[in-house]
Amino acid sequence: MITIFKRATLLIVFAVSAALLVNHFSPVGIALIGQWDLDKGIVSANNKDFVHYGLVEIDNIEIAKLIHDDGKAQFIDARANDAFIEGHIKGAISLPVGKFDIMIEHFLNRYLPEQPIVTYCSGRTCEDSHRLAQLLIEFGYEKVSIMIDGFPGWRENGYPVE
Repeated sequence: MITIFKRATLLIVFAVSAALLVNHFSPVGIALIGQWDLDKGIVSANNKDFVHYGLVEIDNIEIAKLIHDDGKAQFIDARANDAFIEGHIKGAISLPVGKFDIMIEHFLNRYLPEQPIVTYCSGRTCEDSHRLAQLLIEFGYEKVSIMIDGFPGWRENGYPVE
């Protein structure tokens, strides 16, 4: 009986060790330590090589409202078209991250790379706004921010929607 228990324990230890080792060296390994606290920003368990470069997270909805009221930044909804049609930040445009490839040329013709941009999606558990912001930076946009509370945070504060 004891030898079976010892063998099972050794097998489990070996399997877990092998899995952790493979994950560590895999180029698409899963991060073992994610960001799960909504108060600290977007919830994320991205792979370990995921990089947020050149991005500014707006974690205060009142600051996002001040930026909106200033009128210089273009707010961009990264959610699917259906969600945008159901409701969005007043004056925002739709650029769903899933349709980026087919919509980017029109966007490039309409907005200069110097244009301040604020992306948003469905809140802190949604990463579409981060993905969209990274894609826009890759296309030369320099002033890209992410409103991490997204449309739900905006609407909950009673800010203008369409």
